[in-house]
This record gives sequence, C-alpha cells and structure tokens, in this order.
Amino acid sequence: MNLALFDLDHTLLPIDSDYEWGQFLCRLGAVDPVEFARRNDAFFAQYQAGTLDPVEYLEFSLGTLSGFDPVKLAALQQQFMDEVIVPNIRPAARALLQKHKDAGDLVAIVTATNHFVTAPIARAFGVEHLIAAMPEVSEDGRITGRLLGTPTQGPGKIEHTKAWLEKMGKTLDHFDAVYFYSDSHNDLPLMSIVSHPIATNPNAKLSSHASAQGWPLIHLFND
Repeated sequence: MNLALFDLDHTLLPIDSDYEWGQFLCRLGAVDPVEFARRNDAFFAQYQAGTLDPVEYLEFSLGTLSGFDPVKLAALQQQFMDEVIVPNIRPAARALLQKHKDAGDLVAIVTATNHFVTAPIARAFGVEHLIAAMPEVSEDGRITGRLLGTPTQGPGKIEHTKAWLEKMGKTLDHFDAVYFYSDSHNDLPLMSIVSHPIATNPNAKLSSHASAQGWPLIHLFND
C-alpha cells in the first residue's frame, strides 16, 4: 500500500485559500479592510519568502475567526466555498487525486492553513484525511483565537503526519511508497524524508532544488 500526501494551496488549488479567505472578508466588509489587508499582505509576503512566523500568523487568522459567532461563520464559510473555492477546483487536480484513490493509496491533505478554512475544501476534493492547524474551540462552539498544539508548517508537517499515522498504528515505513506533492520550498523538510517527493506547480526555490535533486516536476495549472 502507498501513501499519497498533498499540500493544498498552489498545489491542488491554483490559489492560496488562507490569503483568499482574508480577501473575501475584506470584500464583504466583515473586517476592517485597510488594516486587515495590510497585515494579510505582509504575512503572505513573509510566507513566500520563507520567513513567516507560523504561530504569529495563525494567532492573527484565528483571532479574526474568533470575532464571529458559529452560525455567522458557517454562513461565511459556505459563501466562500461557493464564490471562491469551487470555481478554482480544477479537473487536473481532481484527476491526480483520483489516480491515487484508484490505486488504493491512503490519501491525505497536509496543509499549514487552519482547519476551519480547509475542512470544507478537503470534503469538496473528496479527501477524508486532513492534517491542518487546529483552532481551539470553546465549550459553546466558538473559535477562541488560539492554536491547539503546534503549527502544521515546515518541520511541523512531519510531526503532525507522523502523529496522524501513529493513531492508525502506522509509520511512514509501513508503506511501499510515500508521495508528497507540494509547490513550496517551505515543505522541503517533509519532501526530503518521503520516497517520492514531487514538485507540483513549484515556486522558483523549490523548482531549483527539485531539479538539482532529480525530483519530478509537474504542473497542474496553466495559469
């Protein structure tokens, strides 16, 4: 049996779901558009440069979620899926996932983006297993703005993937092959320990590294 792991943003999606969620809130006027956009753009630039402090960013994004009651959040989440995410789910990404499902592989999405934003996206892709940054939720169902555990970014993806497998009584060594598809050099820690790292729509840093290592490079999107 094989394991197929997928990053989400710019890998299965041609957009960054976390960034687009912020833009969506700004367009609706659900947050202060000037201040939120300023901070969101700054964090996104840090992510692209590989200098992002994941805890600082997650506290910012989860803190935004904490300002809404669960009913309002659910409505916003559905509107975001309908207007932003579903139009960006491309046939090539679905086909790649389906190839691994048809082969009987265990499939999971491993993303640094928080679980609130990504859970409905994983469902839309038909992926049961999602490893994502977990927000703390109060007894009355409100997101508190705090992160549960450690971020699922960089080396954190290794930690959380191993913990997820351990719950099923497995390790990476249980699989004949372990694939990991990612667009970003931020994912080099996990890419470097799997048997089949695949640079997918790679950014310049990952493309250069993958070429030097002889890793496959694929492009799912034309834009």
